[in-house]
Amino acid sequence: MLMEEGIKKLIDQEIRPALQSHGGDIEFLGFDEASKVVRVSLTGACGTCPFAQETLRVQVEQVIKRSFPDVAAVKREG
Repeated sequence: MLMEEGIKKLIDQEIRPALQSHGGDIEFLGFDEASKVVRVSLTGACGTCPFAQETLRVQVEQVIKRSFPDVAAVKREG
């Protein structure tokens, strides 16, 4: 649970403000401890943007993996 809380905090403090500055947002949906996969939903402008997958890879996954190298992937749902 400590890793999940850390990921949530990172999203709130670093990732969410960057996405909100472009009219989007991110919702943390969960972290699977067994597979080490973080699940998120991109909303607002990010939810419909044709570059959402790139945003997920560069602005979300890389930031999370830099702080939590054990994370295997970040998956977008919704």
